Amino acid sequence: MKNKPRKLRLKPNNINQTHQGVIKKTVQKKPQPSQWQSFLSSTLAMSLLLSIAGAIIGFGWLSVLFILDPAQVSWVNEYLPQWAKISTGKREIPQTLTAIERSLSQKKRIAGETIPLEIKSEESFLMPVFQELANCESNCQQLVELRIYQRSHDLEYKFQADKYYYLITKLPIIGLSKNFVDASKYAKTSEVDNQQGKINLPLTSIKAFTDTNSPGFWFYLQGKYPQENNIIYGQIVHYNPTLKSLKQMLSWETSNSKLPKWQQVTGDETKELVIDQTLDLEPNFQVYQVKPSQLVANAVYLERINFQKSAVNEFAFQHSILLARNGLWTPALNWLKSLEKDRKQPFSSAAKAQIDVIKLYSDFTKIQADKNWASPNQQAIADIIDGRWEQALQIFEKSPNNAQEIASLIQTDKGRIWNRATVALRLNPNRRAVLAWMALIFKVHRGEERTNTWLQSQSNIDAETLKYIQCLLTRLDDDIINVHKSRIIGTVKQVNQINEQDWLPISLQTDLKNTNNQIWYEVEVSAFHNGTSWLLYPFVNFDEFKNQPRKFWRHILGISSDPSIQIIAWKPDGQQEIIAATIKAVQVQNQGLRLLISGSKLPDSQNQYPHRQPLALTVDALEWVQPSPVSLKDLSPQKPELVNSILPTIWQTLQQSGDITGSAIPNLQEIQTKMADLPVQLVSLTNDENQQVMVTISAAAIAALNQSQTNQTEQPEGEKKPRTLIFAPDGKVIYSDFTGTNQQTLIAIAQLTDDQSLALLVEKKRGYSLEHWSQTNQRFE
Repeated sequence: MKNKPRKLRLKPNNINQTHQGVIKKTVQKKPQPSQWQSFLSSTLAMSLLLSIAGAIIGFGWLSVLFILDPAQVSWVNEYLPQWAKISTGKREIPQTLTAIERSLSQKKRIAGETIPLEIKSEESFLMPVFQELANCESNCQQLVELRIYQRSHDLEYKFQADKYYYLITKLPIIGLSKNFVDASKYAKTSEVDNQQGKINLPLTSIKAFTDTNSPGFWFYLQGKYPQENNIIYGQIVHYNPTLKSLKQMLSWETSNSKLPKWQQVTGDETKELVIDQTLDLEPNFQVYQVKPSQLVANAVYLERINFQKSAVNEFAFQHSILLARNGLWTPALNWLKSLEKDRKQPFSSAAKAQIDVIKLYSDFTKIQADKNWASPNQQAIADIIDGRWEQALQIFEKSPNNAQEIASLIQTDKGRIWNRATVALRLNPNRRAVLAWMALIFKVHRGEERTNTWLQSQSNIDAETLKYIQCLLTRLDDDIINVHKSRIIGTVKQVNQINEQDWLPISLQTDLKNTNNQIWYEVEVSAFHNGTSWLLYPFVNFDEFKNQPRKFWRHILGISSDPSIQIIAWKPDGQQEIIAATIKAVQVQNQGLRLLISGSKLPDSQNQYPHRQPLALTVDALEWVQPSPVSLKDLSPQKPELVNSILPTIWQTLQQSGDITGSAIPNLQEIQTKMADLPVQLVSLTNDENQQVMVTISAAAIAALNQSQTNQTEQPEGEKKPRTLIFAPDGKVIYSDFTGTNQQTLIAIAQLTDDQSLALLVEKKRGYSLEHWSQTNQRFE
């Protein structure tokens, strides 16, 4: 039997079993983990997942709170660096304006007038906070704080009838230290004002700048120096709305009452802050630029443009800055313009800023120098400040009077001319006009010998220049420059003895010892002419002349060549007696000037005109004016209305003074009869075309009026002086000797030399005075 081949069949189960068996044989089983380990792993995984989820939810919630109300997440600031801290400007509950004012009132503070930060909007504003000053008479509220408020737009307040505001930021104000303001008379501004341990002067007002295009909002705080009316001081404050910061930028002070202002000085689009501290002809401008801060984003600061360091490290530019530092602004600008033309590359912005400020100064000095000044010394100093040395010297050479004034200017100058001349000489050592000014300064301050020594040491002065300068120096001699005549008026008082230490002799040769029966007299000066104008008592700022040398007084009084003066005494019959005297010494006391003079003995007081003090005056001081008198009877046809209006006034005045007895006023016809012979004078005293009526009433005239009243014969009181009334054309009294509170007597009408108007010479209790008509106040002063 044929064998059939065996058919192979696959057995999947067996095969699988065989493979599993193989695996079991080759792979070893790991040990099963314990139940504790499984629990720990699960817990850790779950905690990690929960922490991540909590952090996500927490940061999400913080984000929502930060968006809705940043104040609720302010605690995070404890863990954040300074630059990353969250603003908490809304940490306080918003309040209405009324509530804010009430809250301040409870703290004894006063809310000032708010200053809106946006035009025609109440969205945000600055509120100044004041406090009452104790023991104060004026400006009794001082600034103590500045606050910025912004309107709340929270839903709970948005639709309220009243507007609610958040306090964004505030700045305490403590005023300026008195040391700063006092020192600022010389060093004017300071970005840093150390207030610690100093007396602070109050700031009393705040204003917003309206002329600035700088970022943010700018304000100036202001106070007034109590001792000096022209000195004002303050601070510049800036509010940065981006950073919500209120910051003091600098402190300032001026002695000319001018406030800080924004002005286009440089070529930048942003204006500069200018503090004008100019005094008289000397310019002084502090110019500040607004600069972005390098440390804080979006912040700004003020940087002053100064000349302490040259912005360009080139000799010509540095030399120009040297000229500017010493007040030669126009020469410095001319140098810089020349340098700029020859330069291939433009100047840096810092250099351009220095040039622009120099131009600001130069424009001012040019305007001053181009003016026509009435005083020669003002014209000369204006030319010198602008670098016009030759023109200034021409003023000195023009006349002896000019030479005298400029000599006085050099005497009192505190280095302005000397410093400029020194630097100008470095610029051009051969400039004749500058050399001449240096020589004039030497002679005035150091004398002729030192001047000659200096001239001989200058190798750059040739023979021609030396001769020219020496010719100029001769104009400083007393007998040449003192050509104005002495014009002095004063009251005389005899003195028995003097203390030589109290007097300054007018020359070294003057001996304060009287001989040949000469008598000492003191003259209280009422008025004198200084060669330019009349000065009247009280002499303002005369204390600063107290230590002037004798040469100064010889010049200003015009007594170098002729120190003579006259003493006028009145005899019992009213006639004058003139005594010659000589001025020996001067004395300054407060706002008064006294002269010590020596002369012959005056008549005995019992033989003098009753109660009239002796008068001192120099020959050329004045001219007496004596209008021709007429009687009231003769004046009546010419000016009937005027006479009829002044007669009752004269009668009432005499009644009020007690010179006429009885209280009844006669009718006009009776008064005309009684006063028909009363002398009057027509004179123009008010500097116009109108004539005034001057009525002089003697003791004899008053006695005659009383006699007609009582029909009794009375002897006139010869001791009384004649008294005067002056009437305007409308009948109004413009001058009267019948004044109980101000005892005075019109002595004469005088015309001062070099003055077209007339003056009244009036004797008062203190002495004699000159009174002019004031158009402003409509009275004699």
